[in-house]
Amino acid sequence: MKNNERPIIVKKIKKGGHGHHGGAWKVAYADFVTAMMAFFLLMWLINTTTPEQKRGIADYFAPESVSRSESGTGALLGGTSAANDGAAGQGSLAVKTQLRPPATEDQSEINSRGKDNEDASASSGRSNAQNAALEQAAARLRQAMQDKPDLAELSKHVLIDDTPEGVRIQLVDQDGRSMFEPGKADPKPYAQRLLQEVAKTVSSLPNRISIAGHTDGDSFQGPGGYSNWDLSAARANSSLKVLLDAGMTQDHVAEVAGKAGSDPLYPDNPYASANRRISIVLLREAPVLPPHD
Repeated sequence: MKNNERPIIVKKIKKGGHGHHGGAWKVAYADFVTAMMAFFLLMWLINTTTPEQKRGIADYFAPESVSRSESGTGALLGGTSAANDGAAGQGSLAVKTQLRPPATEDQSEINSRGKDNEDASASSGRSNAQNAALEQAAARLRQAMQDKPDLAELSKHVLIDDTPEGVRIQLVDQDGRSMFEPGKADPKPYAQRLLQEVAKTVSSLPNRISIAGHTDGDSFQGPGGYSNWDLSAARANSSLKVLLDAGMTQDHVAEVAGKAGSDPLYPDNPYASANRRISIVLLREAPVLPPHD
């Protein structure tokens, strides 16, 4: 090689960086998003369904050929293990083994127990039907409050909830608008309008009602020792008169009471205006009237 000739250098450049990973991560991410959406839908459904609806769904998906254990939680396997009162053998659930023959029962005892079971079943059926009728009546009243212009503005004065005694409808005072004049027993015209709508709901059911008047915790002293007890009772009776004038019958009345401030709607604030109210309870009891068409 001559001194004046330069050597030829070949330089190879290797491209770096990450290779192509494909779209597998997109599929995994889509599965994750779908699972999260299903989870939140499930949480929403659990939160919005009633206990009765949950039991109905659970019964729908429960296998009919599987016997239920009576111990534990009452669900399949009943909270027990397969070694105890749960599944016995391979592939079976809640199968009990009879270790000794049952004691001989007198036929009259069997017949009596069957009759008791029939009575209990009939009573449960009546109770369920009555609960459904009360819920429908409450729904109709709520709908009427929204559909009628003269009631829509007053709907904020109406509270409807479910109690152990039955469906309770309450007409409550609001700041700046009361159902009664201070110290007076006669309901104002818009309170009478609300009571007339309640009378339509009550008249459509065989259930009796309980009416109670309530005041706030502020002391009240009228002529001759007239107190909150007298005032709340007088307001309950005045409300009853409006209900009767609107078509409700005397047979619907089970109780009329004045409770003064002894049962506040807001116990933490006995002077709140909403404590002044009329409560009408559609009693959950054996009907004493034939259903009204």
